[in-house]
Formats: sequence, C-alpha cells, structure tokens
Amino acid sequence: MPDRRMVMRTRSTVTPAMIMRMATIIITIMALITITMITTTITTMITITAVTGITATPMLMTTNDPPPVDDRSGMNEAEAAALYRLLTWLSPAFPVGGFSYSSGIEWAVEAGDIQDRASLRDWLAAMLADGSGFCDAVFLAQAHRAVEADDDGALHGVAELAAAFVPSRERQLETSTQGRAFIEIARAAWHCDGLDQAVAQCGGAIVYPVAVGIVSAAHAIPLAPSLHAFLHALVSNWISAGARLVPLGQTDSQRVLAALEPEVAATAKRAIGATLDDLGSATFRVDLASLRHETQYTRLFRS
Repeated sequence: MPDRRMVMRTRSTVTPAMIMRMATIIITIMALITITMITTTITTMITITAVTGITATPMLMTTNDPPPVDDRSGMNEAEAAALYRLLTWLSPAFPVGGFSYSSGIEWAVEAGDIQDRASLRDWLAAMLADGSGFCDAVFLAQAHRAVEADDDGALHGVAELAAAFVPSRERQLETSTQGRAFIEIARAAWHCDGLDQAVAQCGGAIVYPVAVGIVSAAHAIPLAPSLHAFLHALVSNWISAGARLVPLGQTDSQRVLAALEPEVAATAKRAIGATLDDLGSATFRVDLASLRHETQYTRLFRS
C-alpha cells in the first residue's frame, strides 16, 4: 500500500492559485473557439450572398430603417421626359392618321412587286436607304439643328425645300397632313416656349419629318434618338400597310421589322452627317408606285 504521508503530500501540491490559472486557460480556449465559429459563420454568409445574390443580414445588425433605394434607371429627369415624349409622339396610337397611308405600297402589291415577306423587306429597304426614308431623315436633322441654333432663315429654307421634294400629289397629301396633325396635337398637349415661333417661321405647309424635327428640338430632345424613333415609326407604318395588303401574319411582320434594324441605324447615321446637298433619291419604281396609286381602281389607303 502507498504511504499515507506521500498521498497527503501529493494532494497538498494542488493550490488554489493553480486552480484559478487552469480556469482562466479553459475560459480563454472556449472564447477562442466561439470567436472562430462566429467568424466562420459570417464568412460563409458573405460567400453565399456574393454567389447567389441573396442578402443575409445578421440579426444583431437589423434595424427598423427601410433599405436605401437603388436607382439603376440610368436616366435623369430630362432624359426620362424625352423618352416618354418620343414613345408617345411616334407611337402608332398618336393620332396623325399614319394608318391611312401606304406610301405607294398598295400599288406595288397590286403590280406584283411585293408578294411576300422577302419582297416586302427588299422594297422597304430601298425606300429607307435610297428613297424617301433617307430624304425625310435629312430634313428632320436639318430642321432640328435650325431650331437649336435659333436660325429662322435656315428653318424656313428647310421647310420650303422639304415641301417641294415629294414626288407625287398623294405623297404631298400624306406628309403634309401628318405634319399638320403632329404639330397641332403636340402643341395642344405638350406646348413649350419657342414652338409657336418656330412653326410660324416655316411660312407654309410643314411636312411630317420637319414637324418632328421642330417639336423635338423645341423640347430639347437630342437629335439622334429623335431620328431613330422617327425612322422606326416610319418603317413600322410601312410594314403595317404591307402586312394588310400582301397579307402577312404578325410574326412575319416582326421579322421584317427585325431585318430592317441595320438599315434604320445606317440611314440615321448617314442623315446625321449629311447636308441638304446630299439629298437625292434612286427609287424610281417607288415614285412610280406613288404616282400610279392616284388612279388605282381598288384602294384601301389614301396614298
């Protein structure tokens, strides 16, 4: 048996101070383990948030304040107003009567020049790039710049030349009627300073592209989006007429519109860099269609 005195001596070596140090060490180790677990949890939550986009908010940091609003529209107030007005003015719902006109497309269908989606696309591409589409885009750009520069003489000259540039009586009726309606409705609903003065300087009939150029410039809407919106509306109206005359379904109509997107962009770019000296048309068959439509026996459209 062990010596009783040795056992008593061994037990007496464990002092209260030693017990306190051991307790301190144990508490420190537990605190380190807790901190490590919290750090790991937060890191995992941040990783999940970065990967999935789900926001994980620790409960201790939650407040009653609403989250900040993240405005990612990318537009200021003036840009938003400009977009709103362009979408309205050049929408098929804007009451300028664009649905009543075919720009000679009705005769082209009657004559067999337009028979399907492909032939409609080719006909409209020529009208856009080498015919009235390009010329109208130039007139819009020049009218817009004249209003911006407050150049009444230049504006009068552009309006006069544009009114004389149409090749047929019915095209003259189409563009002047739409231009007058556009000015009257835009002035009644979105009147602004300087618009009446610009309209008065034209001194006569205001054709549709000049009207759009005047109104968009008076409202400080930049030229490039105004021109793109105008050409999109012009092509959309042509396609609408062709779809009813051929006829085409809605899907094929959208395919034609999609196929003409490069031509619209290219025509707008050319028109922005062009001058009045660059005006000209190489679409004799289109002009002939507009002339022949005046005496066409069966008609759905006014031009």
